[in-house]
Amino acid sequence: MSPVLAGVLQVLALVAALGLAYRPLGDYMAGVYSSPRHLRVEKWIYKAIGADPNTQMRWPAYLRGVLAFSAVSVLFLYLLQRLQGSLPGSLGFSSIDPDQAFNTAASFVANTNWQSYYGEQAMGHVVQTGGLAVQNFVSAAVGIAVAVALVRGFARSRTGELGNFWSDLVRGTVRILIPIAVIGALVLVATGAIQNFSGIHEVGQFTGGSQQWNGGAVASQEVIKELGTNGGGYFNANSAHPFENPNGLSNLFEIFLILVIPFALTRTFGRMVGSLRQGYAILATMGVIWIGFTALMMWTEFAHHGPAFDIAGGAMEGKENRFGVGGSSIFAVATTLTSTGAVNSFHSSFTGLGGGITMLGMQLGEIAPGGTGSGLYGMLIMAVIAVFIAGLMVGRTPEYLGKKIGTREIKLAACYILITPALVLCFAAAAMALPTPAHSMTNTGAHGFSEILYAYTSGANNNGSAFAGLNADTQWFNTTIGLAMLLGRFLPMVFVLALAGSLAGQKPVPATAGTLGTHKPLFSGLLVATIMIIAGLTYFPALALGPLAEGLAS
Repeated sequence: MSPVLAGVLQVLALVAALGLAYRPLGDYMAGVYSSPRHLRVEKWIYKAIGADPNTQMRWPAYLRGVLAFSAVSVLFLYLLQRLQGSLPGSLGFSSIDPDQAFNTAASFVANTNWQSYYGEQAMGHVVQTGGLAVQNFVSAAVGIAVAVALVRGFARSRTGELGNFWSDLVRGTVRILIPIAVIGALVLVATGAIQNFSGIHEVGQFTGGSQQWNGGAVASQEVIKELGTNGGGYFNANSAHPFENPNGLSNLFEIFLILVIPFALTRTFGRMVGSLRQGYAILATMGVIWIGFTALMMWTEFAHHGPAFDIAGGAMEGKENRFGVGGSSIFAVATTLTSTGAVNSFHSSFTGLGGGITMLGMQLGEIAPGGTGSGLYGMLIMAVIAVFIAGLMVGRTPEYLGKKIGTREIKLAACYILITPALVLCFAAAAMALPTPAHSMTNTGAHGFSEILYAYTSGANNNGSAFAGLNADTQWFNTTIGLAMLLGRFLPMVFVLALAGSLAGQKPVPATAGTLGTHKPLFSGLLVATIMIIAGLTYFPALALGPLAEGLAS
């Protein structure tokens, strides 16, 4: 079987699996967030934290819950790392330095999972399982909760109430993420991923010394790392490490985990607003972008430029033989079009245009299908922008799902889409202008600039993947990327929740003959065009200096 055919068959198998899971998972999640019942274990949690799950919150109260919970999470994870040297199960590792502890705490709480450390050489079992893995669950649940709050803003009228954050957080964790993670961890163990709490072992004698490996609860952390679109790996090689991702079957299953909740949330959205066709329109938009990016990535990486590429079957530098060009390309697109950040290959070793595709996927806002929750609310913000543009073209007040998109709504949406590019471009410009940060670049020229641009794109967009050519473990990068991750995660949520509150307070507008059909293919096409134009106008100059310049020169 040719490598190209193998890659195409993997895409088809992935689409089939996602199609089978779409309806039941989407309907189940809609039921979770609409049910008036509380499970017994959930009641215990509410009692322990002192929360009343039946209290309805307006958007400022909902936002305070998000920020308070996240602030406590950052502090807890920071202290856990700083105290690691005194904790049992530390495997003899010392406490983490302050700047790196801040960066890692910000990273995992912001659902970014950027790692400026070697996991197997820095973090013991307590920090990995009691700190990082826990944040993988709850940070993903926070993202889904904010998305559900926005959906309620569209679904409700004449009220500013968006639900209860603590109820949404607990339900997302207990009823959705934990059950799927348990099943997924068993699948990964069956494919060969490790799951233990062993210490450090010498695995063989090599020239110049021995090699040491430590075990860990890898399968359980791997599954939530992908399912929650987190991305932080137990080992430095991330999903390229055979303990985390043993073979082609586990690789395909991990890609499925990355995509399944973000895609299924479009069904949840359609069910909660009372129109499945609206959910299908958003799904179609996400699907078109994802398929297009996957096809383009495979084309750039399979393109043969000489006998070495012909023999290898594509650009194999930096890619695992277990997965090949096809499996690596699909994984790279899935992880950068979501907020996952996991890698099974080194993006710095992709072709110039291939590296640019991974960067552009994040710069779109990671909305195709995006992160758990963040992808849906990001796409709905883009839908509001697209409706506004359509209204300008025909001279009509824009409407979406029976809600008028007025001055307040469009200002909030505009602020949302401007925050992340401002963080990326300002921090990247500062890093290139100052003398010290440039010393961390492995390469010079266009590729070196791509390393810097990718790092801040990954951090501010809460992706977490690395270009694998930048030494980011410095005070400058630990601090600035940490700030970019926190601001890139929580500032957009402010505008999302404010928009949700504004929409929920409106009375519904009846559809007329002049109402734009937002459930039709025409709107999906307009939405795709809006997304590409906004990203293109924002990032094209920077991309032209980095991956485009490198790709056109090769």
